[in-house]
Amino acid sequence: MVVALGVQQDGQKVVLGLRQGASENAVVVSELLRDPSERGVDFTQPRLYVVDGAKALLKAVRRHAGEQALVQRCQLHKRRNVVGHLTEEYREEVDRKMAAAYQMSSTADAKRALEKLHRELQELNPSAARSLGEGMDETLTVHRLPLEGWLKRMPATTNPIESAFSVVDTVCRRVKCWKRGDPVERWVGAALWVAEGNFRRIKGYRDLPRFLAALENLKPKPPAAQARAA
Repeated sequence: MVVALGVQQDGQKVVLGLRQGASENAVVVSELLRDPSERGVDFTQPRLYVVDGAKALLKAVRRHAGEQALVQRCQLHKRRNVVGHLTEEYREEVDRKMAAAYQMSSTADAKRALEKLHRELQELNPSAARSLGEGMDETLTVHRLPLEGWLKRMPATTNPIESAFSVVDTVCRRVKCWKRGDPVERWVGAALWVAEGNFRRIKGYRDLPRFLAALENLKPKPPAAQARAA
């Protein structure tokens, strides 16, 4: 199942849609984003799209929101993907270095730390190095926002959706006998509806206007606007 979750301007989380299929399937993900678009979600507005890194997700976001859409790769997923290539003796050290880099306030400092680790991994494990290098800049999008504290940490990962997934796990675990006529989508949808009823506003929601203003300033201008400014 692939699920889209949004955060409203008042800090309330809302499930935008779900599709049965893999996040690596471009058709599935594109249909997932087309639904909120048809229901009135304006993809031209400045938004931050936080994804786990699947190429189909990125492709679908670009298709609906444009090539200049601001994308944040989940830092936790990136850390797990990188250390997954390593033997046990190196995992803790590499994960610690990545976590320390992502905690740096300066984009330049964070990128230098990741690039240094990338060079080290090229000698240790080329597969891990390739995983780290792929989409590295997109794991640092939030660093380019002039924000601090929770507003900077929260959108760096896909954690806001994890509480919903825990409810899905609890509900679907109670189904003891899956029948061919019982679509998984119905059970997951029901579980998400239950989860949404218990959602709380995100921490620091009162500062969301600053977050939106920062997104507006960070969003690249269209070529025509850049030409007029010049």
